[in-house]
Amino acid sequence: MFLSYIKNFFTQKIVKKSLSNAKLDAAQETIKTVGIIFDESYFYEKQALMAELVKNGIQENHIKVLVFKNKIKKNEQFDYPVFSHKDLSWQATFHNSAVKEFIAQRFDLLINYYDVEKSALMIVSNQSKAKFKVGFASIDKKLNHFMIDTAAENYQLFVEELFKYLKILNKI
Repeated sequence: MFLSYIKNFFTQKIVKKSLSNAKLDAAQETIKTVGIIFDESYFYEKQALMAELVKNGIQENHIKVLVFKNKIKKNEQFDYPVFSHKDLSWQATFHNSAVKEFIAQRFDLLINYYDVEKSALMIVSNQSKAKFKVGFASIDKKLNHFMIDTAAENYQLFVEELFKYLKILNKI
């Protein structure tokens, strides 16, 4: 428990340092591919959120999902790639190949669907090669290009606001 706290503290420092050097340059292209990072600790309605995205014109086969769980049970089965703090090294790198693939993929839009700052989630978001990043206003302002001020439980409002502003920005 204590080592986990220390590890989280050090990785959080690495994240904050890398965010201070981050340069956000939003591309002016339309959105076709979407990546979503979920924190399953607080939000369980992944399918409903994805259905809202599909309803607003995103093709389902162009959506990739990565799920964060605080603790992964040994024989637990998942529909999506899952990672936890155990996949994160002390140097803020990941051992999980699914996380590495997700980070390396170039998305037109990355949705950071978590409203509590956790170092593992922030590292994935920061290292992602996504062109345009969207998240909640409660997360560090340097992490996303666009922030929506709502609760994570209200996914319909989040998607409604997201697509309203994507239309204004000529992204869809």
